[in-house]
Amino acid sequence: MKKFDKERLLLTVAGPVIALAVAFVLIAVVLIASGKNPVEPFVLMIEQAGFSDIQVLIINQASMYYIAALAVAIGFRMNLFNIGVDGQYQLAAMMAAVVGAHMNLPAAIQIPLLLLTAVCTGAFWAGIAGVLKVTRGVSEVVATIMLNAIATSVIAYMWLPDVFGVKVGNNNTTGEMHESGWVPGIDMGAAGEIYGLVILAFVLGIGYWITLNRTRFGFDLRASGASETAAAASGVNPKRMALTAMLLSGGIAGLAGLPILLGDTHTYSLNFPTGIGFLGIGIALLGRNSPVGIAFAALLWAWLDKASPELDFHGYDKEIAVIMQGLIVLSVVVSYEAVREWGLRRQQRRVGAELAAGLALATSATDQTTKEVAGR
Repeated sequence: MKKFDKERLLLTVAGPVIALAVAFVLIAVVLIASGKNPVEPFVLMIEQAGFSDIQVLIINQASMYYIAALAVAIGFRMNLFNIGVDGQYQLAAMMAAVVGAHMNLPAAIQIPLLLLTAVCTGAFWAGIAGVLKVTRGVSEVVATIMLNAIATSVIAYMWLPDVFGVKVGNNNTTGEMHESGWVPGIDMGAAGEIYGLVILAFVLGIGYWITLNRTRFGFDLRASGASETAAAASGVNPKRMALTAMLLSGGIAGLAGLPILLGDTHTYSLNFPTGIGFLGIGIALLGRNSPVGIAFAALLWAWLDKASPELDFHGYDKEIAVIMQGLIVLSVVVSYEAVREWGLRRQQRRVGAELAAGLALATSATDQTTKEVAGR
C-alpha cells in the first residue's frame, strides 16, 4: 500500500476511533463520579452480544438504522442536512400500511407496490423541502423540521376511525395488512427471526457506493456538495442536484421502517418505532458517510439499544446507553475537526518538504551548469 493510501486510511479511521474512545472514557468518569464500577456495564453489554437472540435483535434494529443513516448520508454528500428523515419514514410506513391493509394482490405485485409506495411518499415529503430550498432559498433544516411536525399531524388525522384508523383497545392502528404483503424472515430457531428486508439494507448500501463512486451522477453530486461555484462552472446545475439529492434522501428514508412493518408488526400503530431518523444522523456522522462505516455504526447503535436493558438487573441505569450515544455524536464532531486539522498540517508539511527538495535540486542543477560554463 502506498504511503498516501496509508495516510488516507489513517485519517479515515482516526476520527471514529477517537470519538468512541472519548465517549467510553467520559461514561467511565460519570460512573466513577456516581460511585459505580466504570467497567462492569460495558462487560455486561458485551456479554449480551454473545447471546443468539440478542444478535437477532441487533441485526434487525441495525437494518432500520442503516437505511435511515444512508438517507442522511446522501444529503450530507450534497452538503444538505436532511433532518426530516424521521417524519419521512414514519409517513411512508403509514402509507404503506394503509395500502397493504386495503389492497390484496399477489405477493409478487403486493410487496413491490408497498416498497414503491414508501419510496414515493418519502421522496414527496423530502421533495417539498427541496423545492422550497431551490426556489425560495429556504433552509432545508428549517423546512424538514417543520415537515416532521406536519407529518405527525397527518398521521394523527389518518388514524381517525372515519379515515383509515382501526381502533384496537387503546391503540390506534391502520388495521392488519394482508398476508400477501408480509415479507418472510430468516428463521434462526429459538433465537427468533431476522427480518427478510435486512437484504434490502445490504442492497441499498451497495447501490449507494456504486452510485456515488462509479457514476457521473455521483461525481456531480459530490462536486456540487464540495463547491457549487466549481460545479456550475463545469456544467452542473447545483439547484437541480440539490433537489435530486433531497428526493433520493427522502426515497431511501421512506424504506427505513419497512423491515419491521413487513416483517413483524404488519400494521402502523402507536407502538411503531420512532426516532430512527434522528439516530440516523449520529450513525451517518460516525460512519463518515461510508456504506461500510455506517454499517459498523448501525450495529454499534443497535448493540447499545438491545444490550442495555440487562443493566437494570445489575443496579445500573440502562440510560447509560443513551448517554453513550449522545457523547459519541458530540465526540464525533470534535474529533473529526481535530483529525481534519491534523491531516491538513501534515499535507502542508509534506508539500513544503517536496517544494524545498525541488528547489534544492534546481539550485544544484543551476550551480552545476554555471560551473560547466565557467570551465569552458
